[in-house]
Amino acid sequence: MNNPPRPPDSGDNPAGSPYQVSIQYATRTPLVTWILIGLCVLIYAIQYASLSLLGNDLPAAYGAKVNDLIIQGQLWRLVTPIFLHGSLVHIGFNMYALYIIGPGLEQHYGHWRYLLLFMLAGTAGNLVSFWMSPEASYGASTAVFGLVAAEAVFVFQNRFMFGGRTRSILTNLFIIVAVNLALGLAPGIDNWGHLGGLMGGLAFSWLGGPIYRLTGMMPDLHLVNHRPVNQSWLIGVVLALVIGILTFLKIATS
Repeated sequence: MNNPPRPPDSGDNPAGSPYQVSIQYATRTPLVTWILIGLCVLIYAIQYASLSLLGNDLPAAYGAKVNDLIIQGQLWRLVTPIFLHGSLVHIGFNMYALYIIGPGLEQHYGHWRYLLLFMLAGTAGNLVSFWMSPEASYGASTAVFGLVAAEAVFVFQNRFMFGGRTRSILTNLFIIVAVNLALGLAPGIDNWGHLGGLMGGLAFSWLGGPIYRLTGMMPDLHLVNHRPVNQSWLIGVVLALVIGILTFLKIATS
């Protein structure tokens, strides 16, 4: 093993000047986040137009989480609610949260694993709601809660990157979750979906999220994800199977 290079001597590094280290990692444009936001906005526009012109919200009628219809075989209703919203305030809060949280996670997860995280968290939220709540529901908040959980897991598992800010970041995320769950106690809000999204995002990110390590030689260091991509996809498949089994178990016992 080669010894790490020594810092420059005083001739190269004047007294009092910090020794600079360059840490590099790949950058990505958050395409999936923009596509998800655009898709939700487009579908909401269709919902609004449908309600205004026909007097009926057709996308919600055919896509909301409705337990009886899921039991009858309309299994897509565990997925489609992620893209439906009931008001401008509803979609505004969810899209703002996605805009704030999504790009950073997509940067580290990569496009496809980030999309997998989003869909698994959202579907897990609808599944828990299917089990625990008889009320119809929809909204991207199931997936957004999963992204918040994934953000917390990423910060904890890669805390060397955040140093002394780790505790404050995790505290702030905990407060965000606690406040939103408290607000979710109000009538008409599906808190079971939020809890399910949290659990789905937590499970996938803890077992399949990126774990960075520093590689290279000083002063040029690189952040490299040391968790194999195949492991993330395997975890995704396992969680999807668990969701499928729990769905059919609920249907069989209803």
